Amino acid sequence: MKKDPNKGYIALLGWSLNAIEAAENFDRRYVVVAPDWAEEYCQKHDIPHVSWNFERLNDRSMEIAETLKEMGVDVAIPLFEETVEWAGAINSLLLDSPRLYGQSLLLRDKALMKRRAQLGGIRVGIFEEAHDKGDVIRFLKRVNQTLLKLDGDPNDPIHLKAFDKAGCLGHRVIRTPDEVDTIPDEEFPVLMESHLDGWEFAVEAWIHNGKIAFLNISEYVTLGYSVFVPASPELEKYRPQITAQIEKLIKAFDIEFGLIHPEYFVTSDGEMYFGEVAYRPPGFKVFELLERVYGFNAYQASMLVFDPKTTPEEVKAFFPKEVVDADGYAGCFGVYPRRRVVSKLEIPEEVEDDPYFESHELTPPLEETVTKRTAFGTHWGLIYFKGDEAARMKELLKHMEELDFYV
Repeated sequence: MKKDPNKGYIALLGWSLNAIEAAENFDRRYVVVAPDWAEEYCQKHDIPHVSWNFERLNDRSMEIAETLKEMGVDVAIPLFEETVEWAGAINSLLLDSPRLYGQSLLLRDKALMKRRAQLGGIRVGIFEEAHDKGDVIRFLKRVNQTLLKLDGDPNDPIHLKAFDKAGCLGHRVIRTPDEVDTIPDEEFPVLMESHLDGWEFAVEAWIHNGKIAFLNISEYVTLGYSVFVPASPELEKYRPQITAQIEKLIKAFDIEFGLIHPEYFVTSDGEMYFGEVAYRPPGFKVFELLERVYGFNAYQASMLVFDPKTTPEEVKAFFPKEVVDADGYAGCFGVYPRRRVVSKLEIPEEVEDDPYFESHELTPPLEETVTKRTAFGTHWGLIYFKGDEAARMKELLKHMEELDFYV
């Protein structure tokens, strides 16, 4: 597509073919900042790129920012959790705004993030950092003491999460002191949180000039397994409250532009609790699901709101109207083998025959023994569905959990 020299020049941080394809078909100039292993592919396919290995930020870190600045790049967009900090450091130089680096640290460190949210008057559960197993046992006891548990009552679980990893990575649920022994020492320090009973959901919000340009509510059917967009009417009825929460979040974290992907809980009495927020595209191919129902490319949407040269009129013209303009519901299910030993991929007939079934990206198993999942593992591939009814989509995604795809 023809590039507009009056629009911003964008750097994509991280390797994502879907993002690159979106940039190719958009009117902004772009460059991909990716590890060395991507170089050959980029040369072969004429993809503008700069090689850079995203190790920990160190003395050489600013070299990449200087390189991009000399090239005339206006802004860097993080595509993965691991490049959020880099984007903050690079943008603080490109946009001459030192606070962007500090902001990126808040959006990476789950404990700092919760404190900042709390300071902004946002409800969060009880949380603490743990440096060793003793801290975890003390926190488990204290949380359950606070909940006035009696001897013999089952413990309320606590959640352990890595400080700076994406969503489900390193997430464990601990109910008893014995389970604490199973945590390897190298996983510390971790963030500990009390368990919030409620309906968990995620939001994708594109922000331009400090205001929400488009807000999607993603409904989890089972966390770590399935999601669909837009949310069902039952969850969408909370949209005014959710919008108010996102506005609080924008203010608390001082966000002027970009895409945020927060997670919340709504409790049985309608209270909203903040879980965490990411400054990057969500997992589980939600961007692709949004394109299926709304027809806009969510990667291009991010390039639009990140670009300092974008006008409010352009933003307004780009986004459809939430919910109203959606053509049905799109969902996906992450498949985990249910058996310990598998030899082949076999898609159940009822799945392929279902009118909502669209496609899958499952591959035959490479090894026969299924590695045991610690915490929330990585799924083996996704199956995509699209249809007209939220209730039917929900039922279908829930039913997938009972089927075997690897036998």
